[in-house]
Amino acid sequence: MLRPSIYRENLWDDFFEDEFFHPFHGNGREAEMMRTEVKENDADYEVTMNLPGIQKENVKVQLKDGYLTVGASSDTNNDQKDDEGRYIRRERYVGSFSRSFYVGEDVKQEEIKAKFENGTLVLTVPKKVQQPAVEEKRYIEIE
Repeated sequence: MLRPSIYRENLWDDFFEDEFFHPFHGNGREAEMMRTEVKENDADYEVTMNLPGIQKENVKVQLKDGYLTVGASSDTNNDQKDDEGRYIRRERYVGSFSRSFYVGEDVKQEEIKAKFENGTLVLTVPKKVQQPAVEEKRYIEIE
């Protein structure tokens, strides 16, 4: 709904966020991309991510500074031509998207397992219990 906001810079900020300009928000292709479930097991976390229509070679998983980042890209071209070779319909979609999860500084890349099958990526991330720092008692020597 178009209503001016007292917290915005101007009326146009509200205007372009109206559903008219984003008709598929929440129900289109982007709503299905990277839908994620995280399941906690005794020894690990299982992250299941839906990547419909994405090929395995277009999925990248990276661990850096304690953040596990999953990135994917898609480049589809649905051209339909009539009998004379003229286009009846041309649809293209090119895009990339990513999600990041903090898994902790103690998790090593070699410990993470990944499996991709039928548009579903399953990551197994081990649980790392942070060991509390042992307080070392230091005494001042008395002369």
